[in-house]
Amino acid sequence: MARRQRIHFPGAYYHVILRGNDRQDIFYDKADRYKFYLLLQEGIERFGHSILSFCLMTNHVHLLCQVSDTPLARIIQNLAFRYTRWVNWRQNRVGHLFQGRYKAILVDADEYLLQLTSYIHLNPIRARLVNDPVDYLWSSHRAYADKEFLPWLRTKPVLGYFGTNMQRARLAFLDFVKQNMRDGHCDAFSSGDTADSRLLGADDFIDMVVEKMEPERLRKPTIVDVITAVEMLYGLPKGGLVNADRSFKMAEARSMAAWAVREMSDETLT
Repeated sequence: MARRQRIHFPGAYYHVILRGNDRQDIFYDKADRYKFYLLLQEGIERFGHSILSFCLMTNHVHLLCQVSDTPLARIIQNLAFRYTRWVNWRQNRVGHLFQGRYKAILVDADEYLLQLTSYIHLNPIRARLVNDPVDYLWSSHRAYADKEFLPWLRTKPVLGYFGTNMQRARLAFLDFVKQNMRDGHCDAFSSGDTADSRLLGADDFIDMVVEKMEPERLRKPTIVDVITAVEMLYGLPKGGLVNADRSFKMAEARSMAAWAVREMSDETLT
């Protein structure tokens, strides 16, 4: 069955979930998480999108992202590719880090932006890692609570629900999250609408999305395109991926080529 087209239009909000392959860990220590922060910041500078909230768990990541002109697929593929290279280098490993295709749900911001941010921040509570979300070091909740500063994190769209006075808005937001602490898992935030798992919103929002949907314009890369790009990335000569070299660099290059074909192309690994 063909994969369903990603929905893109400038200004759209997405709840993105990246999971480790076979539920394996994707973060091993603080250095990994800080590297992920850096890659998020570099991606924002390059592609012009916004991150409104996030939570880095041990084996998966939640992001609330608002895109601009660059499609979400390009943003997340770049992030996943670069972070996989980092982990493979640090852990002396090869192969896939993330599970299949990332999950992305286009969200009706007017209806769900505030509630979804709270849901993302409460992941460590539901996992029983901390008793207060402000004690979890690897989510945007501490920045919302003014406990740390992340220059690439955009908090005003969420805090703006509570007024223009940022100090009062922060307190009101923290109280809102506290009121939701006993809420459990929400299928809608992780699985989307029952009729279309790519979307979450009221009927008028769905109608608006359908009107904005455009045919996919970007040509998906062929295997030749992928191999050429990977050879350039790793500084290999033309045809270098098929030589008998069994070094770590060559193994990683072949692994990245396989990952790119699986994630970005309609062609098969076979």
